[in-house]
Amino acid sequence: MSNLASVVGSLSHTDAESRLYAKPSGEHMHLGSTLRSVLFLVPFLVVCILLYLLLRAGVLSVPLTVLIGVIIAIVWSTVVSGVRVAAQWERGVVLRLGHLHSVRGPGLMYIAPILENVRFIDTRTLVLNIPRQKVITKDNVPAEIDSALFFMVKSAEKAVVSIQDYRFAVAQYAQATLRDVVGGLTLDELLSEREQIQNRVQDSVEERVKDWGLHIDSIRLQDIELPEDLKRMMSRQASAEREKRATITKAEGDKLAAVSLVEAALLMEKSPATLQLRTLQTIDGLGSSPSNTVVLFPVEMVALLKKLGVGKDEG
Repeated sequence: MSNLASVVGSLSHTDAESRLYAKPSGEHMHLGSTLRSVLFLVPFLVVCILLYLLLRAGVLSVPLTVLIGVIIAIVWSTVVSGVRVAAQWERGVVLRLGHLHSVRGPGLMYIAPILENVRFIDTRTLVLNIPRQKVITKDNVPAEIDSALFFMVKSAEKAVVSIQDYRFAVAQYAQATLRDVVGGLTLDELLSEREQIQNRVQDSVEERVKDWGLHIDSIRLQDIELPEDLKRMMSRQASAEREKRATITKAEGDKLAAVSLVEAALLMEKSPATLQLRTLQTIDGLGSSPSNTVVLFPVEMVALLKKLGVGKDEG
């Protein structure tokens, strides 16, 4: 349980309202806007100069000149509006009259105005935050989990045709799968087997979204928030477990010390000289402090008294 306590200690509380909800990290870069402006202005300025020269020469009247200029501006702006530029990481899915026509890009492309429409798809690795999910584990413990989803678009055509909004869809599917997986685990498994949980969720989501032209890179669990009273109980349990191990360790040490003392005593009993050396080491260890008073009693005298006592008892 000490591992559980360390995991619980690392849990952090985050504000759920600050989380993004299936929101893309970036939009299409309008790289062709400058090019379209140049392609429109340069020819239109040339046309305006020609119309002005014709007006000065008396060939055209003022109303007719203005009308021709407006018509040319509308027609030319419509033609130029079809010029598009896709970035290196973008693919353009082109629909012609509502039917899928082609996938173009990266680079310069032309989309026929009115007839064709294009939707740009980002093929880089995308990141979506899966908002805090309230789950109940197998042993009926409530928890809240934050996670992040990393994925990429492998087929721009399928991502547009097969699913309405692939970002929102993959986020919703990952949320549901995460709740299903965690609901089949106990609290101990949830806290100690993060890698296995992430792999199970990833495999389940990957199996479904590959039909949408998507590939799941990984799903990472960020925060696991437990009720405060449960965390306090787990902390007390871990503390009791550590105290139990400390008591057992001390008892084992005392046992080993007692065994060693017995073996040393048996050895010293066989060798009186060893016992005398041990006695001298003990006296030396007392130090020479004035507060210590040492009274020496000859060991031989103890042995002699023992013999006399034994002889008296026998007599």
